[in-house]
Amino acid sequence: MSTIIGNEKIAKEEYRPIGRMVAYWVVTIVLAFSIALSGIGQLMRYGGNVDLVTDIGFPLYVTNILGGWKLLGVIVIVMPGFPRLKEWAYSGLFFLMTGAALSHAFAYGDYGFHIILPLLYALLSIASWALRPKSRKL
Repeated sequence: MSTIIGNEKIAKEEYRPIGRMVAYWVVTIVLAFSIALSGIGQLMRYGGNVDLVTDIGFPLYVTNILGGWKLLGVIVIVMPGFPRLKEWAYSGLFFLMTGAALSHAFAYGDYGFHIILPLLYALLSIASWALRPKSRKL
């Protein structure tokens, strides 16, 4: 919406509830921090990351691929601009996390922590995507 004063056109700021903006940043920061730590852990092959991958039958080099994609996705989601790239990053994180949950479910037949945590991250990805401001949309 805009108003015209003389020959000048003055654009009014779009009203955006502060609560929605705070919710977006809280969800996005929690998602970014969690996924970044996971990606760094995979790149460094820290802790149980090696066992998580090899126990379900994937080769160890997969940790480099997954860790790298996670860090790139986090960078794209938190940086300003590039709305089309953000769409790809959100969908990539969603598919990565649901794929991890399904891989663990099919490999172990166990529906515990290794299924719930990736699904939680997938839900955080959806929430961050849905709450994002117009400046971060296509």
